Amino acid sequence: MNPRSEPFEEHTERYDRWFEKHEHAYESELNALRELVPPEPDGLSVGVGTGRFAVPLGIGVGIDPSVEMMRHAERRGVDCVRGIGEKIPFDDGAFDTVLIVTTVCFVEDLHETFREINRVLREEGSVVVGYVDADSPLGRRYERHKEENPFYRDATFVTTDELDEELDGAGFGETEFVQTVFRMPEEMAGPDPVRSGYGDGSFVGVRAHVSDDA
Repeated sequence: MNPRSEPFEEHTERYDRWFEKHEHAYESELNALRELVPPEPDGLSVGVGTGRFAVPLGIGVGIDPSVEMMRHAERRGVDCVRGIGEKIPFDDGAFDTVLIVTTVCFVEDLHETFREINRVLREEGSVVVGYVDADSPLGRRYERHKEENPFYRDATFVTTDELDEELDGAGFGETEFVQTVFRMPEEMAGPDPVRSGYGDGSFVGVRAHVSDDA
């Protein structure tokens, strides 16, 4: 079993409870992604997890290396196939939207993952990425305490500049950034606002379109 996916097999319930325990952070992240995901997308969620993002955002298909996570997502109504971002088990041009949320820190090869996402997108398609910026208060806290957390022990957190460079190198352009979660999740008494750009919020969403030069 892949060491990065093993904790998600063993601690699926713990992972899923995070969203209930930190409902305001979760809602803030969803609100940010809602500004980027088109209505009624013909979409794929890479690293679908338990379906916490795919379902409310209207993404009906997901892949994940963890069988237990997929079972949760399937119970929520997502059609799941076991797979990884570096080798997506779908044909070229199969989707108009690919969603990848809180997953980029767990993939083995981020460049190859984005190349594969580009491959399965249609000509006018876009990828929507949601992640905790490594160069943010929450990202730095996760990095400091990663050895204490079974999910983040083998994670590689990236900055927004690093992610933007990877997207560009994989044939994406026309990027649009939004940000939220301006407080620590446990300090939130309600959802945080969603603002354009990045650099202040710990959670960043980006939409990037398939480049004409890809």
